[in-house]
Amino acid sequence: MTFPRPISSAPRAARIPHPFLSHRGPLAFAHRGGAANGAENTHAAFARAVDAGYRYMETDVHTTADGRLVAFHDATLDRTTDRSGPIARLSWQEVRRARVAGSEPVPLFEDLLRAFPGVRWNVDVKAESALRPLLEVLDAREAWGRVCVGSFDERRVARARLLGGRRLLTSMGTGGVVGLRLRSLGMPWRLPEGAGCVQVPERQGGVRVVDRAFVRAAHARGLQVHVWTVNERSRMEALLELGVDGIMTDRLEVLRDVLTARGAWPTG
Repeated sequence: MTFPRPISSAPRAARIPHPFLSHRGPLAFAHRGGAANGAENTHAAFARAVDAGYRYMETDVHTTADGRLVAFHDATLDRTTDRSGPIARLSWQEVRRARVAGSEPVPLFEDLLRAFPGVRWNVDVKAESALRPLLEVLDAREAWGRVCVGSFDERRVARARLLGGRRLLTSMGTGGVVGLRLRSLGMPWRLPEGAGCVQVPERQGGVRVVDRAFVRAAHARGLQVHVWTVNERSRMEALLELGVDGIMTDRLEVLRDVLTARGAWPTG
């Protein structure tokens, strides 16, 4: 099936923000639950982040051979668990026996939604096979307002918007980010429509992506700017001075301290 990719060079009209983007001050994202502790993308990591005061998590999803949606970054179990093999070729019964960092099980994404009802999730859809199962989970759990879907693949986020409709928030794919960067440099460029935010590294391949002009261009289109993965205090502070709307980090305490010092750490 071919999905449409509507594009426009006109600024986005003002609209009611998606619930995921309704917040005061910069968003603090726990990247993979705080990957610096070694147990990334596990229930234990996310629980630790919640205990530290985080209410926004970043995670990734894949599907097993029998269609179960797991929170896991890599396509294989090899790097972070005591087992090996591609997740897409293993059953859930096989994957659930793996242990991240030697002790923590691989979680189902639907179980994370259930376990942490006050948390919002930024979800990187790592494989095409995971897209429809993710949307089915969001529908079953009525969790549309708690999730932002992203992917490097522009076509995948376009399909996500088509299938999820207005209930679903997505970030821009790589093509949109490149176009937005060119627009920020004064070059006319048509941009994909439908995203509510742009999620980018500060630099890519030695080329600076996020500067004041980029943030200004994003905000002019009603797009929030979330930057990943920032672990140094000085870089966090510099990005916040540029006006970015969110930072993803592995170092939970560092970002919390930076935002607390600025009076921007969420309370309650």
